[in-house]
Amino acid sequence: MSGRFQKGQSGNPAGRPKARRPHISAFDVIIDKTLTVTQNGVERELTIDEALQLQTYQAALKGSKMAVRHVLKMIEAREVALAKAAPAPRSKPIKFQWENDARNADEAMLLLGITVRDPSWTQPCQYGVRMKMANWAVQAGLSRPGRRKLSQNQIDSVKWSAFEPDKLRWPRGARGE
Repeated sequence: MSGRFQKGQSGNPAGRPKARRPHISAFDVIIDKTLTVTQNGVERELTIDEALQLQTYQAALKGSKMAVRHVLKMIEAREVALAKAAPAPRSKPIKFQWENDARNADEAMLLLGITVRDPSWTQPCQYGVRMKMANWAVQAGLSRPGRRKLSQNQIDSVKWSAFEPDKLRWPRGARGE
């Protein structure tokens, strides 16, 4: 029992030892040191970090692929830091103007053959031209999958808007048949 502690008594009565030095790595200590470098006959002081970067640039210029990759990463990191530090470019507000005209697509629909001029209409029309939907366009709308039974009002509307309503093929069940 000589090697054991009494029940309820700590094995370390002084407690946990205090940290002896701050949690700084050896790299952190070295990186802040400066070197005197002679470059093109001119002496100047560089930090270890700057000297390592300079050495990496020189190795990249000599063709080291690892150094080139590292330099590209440094350039990318610098660009990200500059973008964060720079204020966002201010653009001038763009002023939009438009006119709403419910009939502005009429000519395009005529050109595409979606609508046709109504030959039975001889009176003046407040919109210029009275049009009917081409049968293929109406048929495409009627033949859509998942279409439900149409009400009589909807059927009358389809017949009124179609150019040749008698030639339409109604899907089974659309007219309540």
